[in-house]
Amino acid sequence: MRKLSFIIRRFLGYFQKIRFITEAAVIASVYAALTIILAPISYGMIQVRISEALTILPYFTPAAIPGLFVGCIIANIVGGNGLVDIIFGSLATLLAAFLSYKMPKRYLVPVPPIIINAVVVGAVLSYLFELDLLVSMGWVALGQTVACYGLGYPLLLQLEKHRHRIF
Repeated sequence: MRKLSFIIRRFLGYFQKIRFITEAAVIASVYAALTIILAPISYGMIQVRISEALTILPYFTPAAIPGLFVGCIIANIVGGNGLVDIIFGSLATLLAAFLSYKMPKRYLVPVPPIIINAVVVGAVLSYLFELDLLVSMGWVALGQTVACYGLGYPLLLQLEKHRHRIF
């Protein structure tokens, strides 16, 4: 009986790891695909990354943290704004996803991606395109607010109704 219990626990541990990796991979691919397919509105000073609506997913699963990070890396490689954007934009997404995961109330989940991306991506765009820093931050904050609260928060509310079947 003890050996059977050990085998079951071991199997469940593998299953959980596989599920985590699978969830992260699916989130990464959806984020990257949405960003790349909607490239005209996903890159540049005035941008609304529809994929940023997915930044609410850490509320449901920690697998979304690496998933969003990897998806952002892929999208930023394709985006063509260079190494600065790939590194700092992706790290901003990683930090925002982690902080979203830690948010104590669901209505606060979209806040970290808005603030962190406004500051970091705004600074990156200001540097790359020689734009006014505050204007860049403002445009990024506006686009993030549209994506995270306008699209992401309603998505969060809908997913929450089916949480037990999805996550």
